[in-house]
Order: sequence, then C-alpha cells, then structure tokens
Amino acid sequence: MSAEEEVLRIQKKLIKMSSGDGTGQEQALELLKVLQKLPVNLELLTKTRIGMTVNALRKSSKDDEVISLSKTLIKNWKKFLSGPNKDCKDSSSSSGSKKKDEKLDKVKEEGDQKKEKDGVVDGGDSKSKEDKTSKDLSRKQSSFPAATTTDAVRLKCRELLAAALRVDGGAIEGCASPEELAEELEEAIYAEFKNTDNRYKNRVRSRVANLRDAKNPTLRTNFLVGAIPPGRLAVMTAEEMASDEIKQLREQFKKEAINDAQLATVQGTKTSLLKCGKCKKRNCTYNQVQTRSADEPMTTFVLCNECGNRWKFC
Repeated sequence: MSAEEEVLRIQKKLIKMSSGDGTGQEQALELLKVLQKLPVNLELLTKTRIGMTVNALRKSSKDDEVISLSKTLIKNWKKFLSGPNKDCKDSSSSSGSKKKDEKLDKVKEEGDQKKEKDGVVDGGDSKSKEDKTSKDLSRKQSSFPAATTTDAVRLKCRELLAAALRVDGGAIEGCASPEELAEELEEAIYAEFKNTDNRYKNRVRSRVANLRDAKNPTLRTNFLVGAIPPGRLAVMTAEEMASDEIKQLREQFKKEAINDAQLATVQGTKTSLLKCGKCKKRNCTYNQVQTRSADEPMTTFVLCNECGNRWKFC
C-alpha cells in the first residue's frame, strides 16, 4: 500500500472520530503514531488535506495525548511550507520562490543605491527593514490550510455529495477532486442558510439526487470540469438541473398546453341553441368578433359541426 493510500485510509477513520462523541481516542492515538512514521511531504499534504483532518481531531478530542501528538504533527508539517529549500516543491513553486527572492534583492539593491546617493549610512535601519521583510515572507509561506468544520451534519453532507460525484469513476484528471468540490458546494449551501435546518438538508438532498442520477451525467460532468461553479449549483432549481431529456419533455408539455389553450379559443363555443340551415341539426359552434365600431354589437360566426356549413348570425 502506497503512502497516499495509507494516509487516506487513516484520514477516513479520523474524520469519523472527530465528528463522533469523543470515543475511540486510543485508536486515534495509534493512527496518529502510524501517520507520524509515514513519509508525508508537501505534495501529499496538499492532495489529501490530512492537516485539516488532524487539526479538526485536535479541536474535538479531550485526550491530552491525542491533542499533543496532533499539535506535533501539524508543527512538523508546517516546516514544509516555511523551509527555504523544500524537495517536495514542484518546479513552478521553486521558480515562483526564486522570482520573489530576485525581486526582493533588486528592491534592496535599489534602496541601498539611493541611500548611498543621499549620503545615508547603511546601518541598523536597513538591517531592521531586511529582518521585517524576511518575517513577512516567512509569515506568508507558513500559512497552513484553514481547519475544516467539525459539525457532524455538515461532514455527513459532504460525504454524500462526494459519493454522488464518484458515481461514474470519480475525479477527472486535471480537475479538482470530488472531495474538494463537495466541500466547496456544501460551503456555498451553508453560507445561504447559516445553519443545518431542514431547508439546508433539503437543498443538499436535491443536489445529491441530481448529481447521482445516471440519466443526467451532463450535470455531474459539467460540475466536475468546472463549467458549473459550486456557487451556481448551490442555488440551481430542479428545472435547471434536470437532464436534457426531461427538459425536452417539459418543453413539449408546455407547447401542448399552449396549443390546447389556443385551440379552445379558435374553435369557439359549442351550442345547441342554433340550428343549421343546411342539415337542420343543432350541433354548432359559434365565435363572436368585433367587426364594427365599439358601440355596435359583436358579429357572431357559426359553424355546423355536422356538415361544416358556415354562416353569420346577426
């Protein structure tokens, strides 16, 4: 089993423990010890977000050993972000850091030249500014991902949303993982209601049902590739999330309803009070139209439903 698979296995168990009633702390301690021995690097931290899981466990746990070991792990992992030379960084991160250093050196050099020109001695003042700049950069680099929620209802909703996104195989290469998208979608839904009441739960259920629908793969794919952002999906109506087939049926029903309404208006009103002068039967339909000025009575046009005879009834 690879290090990533082992971390994901441990993460799954820790999430259940952090969202439970505080039991299983001995097992949590053992899992943290195993996690401490694994070769965790920055890439693995970013991909699995195990740091947020351990931080959530630290906040929810009442066991001193679990809390202490969690703090130690988080402190050790932060070194990956604050260290000057990190083997786990990719080429783009190294290039970005190099450019920042070059820019900082250039600014410093220009400042020194300006001071020399103005006759200012480069003493303790420049050193203090350099120390301040280094601290600012270190503070920016050492920012650790924000802790995830420990609310059991919200965590369960995130699991359901992630499972719905994994129906046809899960993540798409080059795109965010189902877990990340599920977290962002749940955050957008929670931001609207500010609590986990029935409205929040119903909104989550409708997203899960539509994303899981095997007859509506387009919605799930569009969300996975980013065509539909989480904020948009969080507020979409049932009609907007429906599959193309359902949308076509609804459009067809709508057209039929309009046609029926128009047909009733065109066909007129049936009556047995009028008698056809041709076939002598009383199965007629009449329409009234204003053909003269407004102060004149309307003109009645009659159609015999038996023989098709038409006449004007004055």
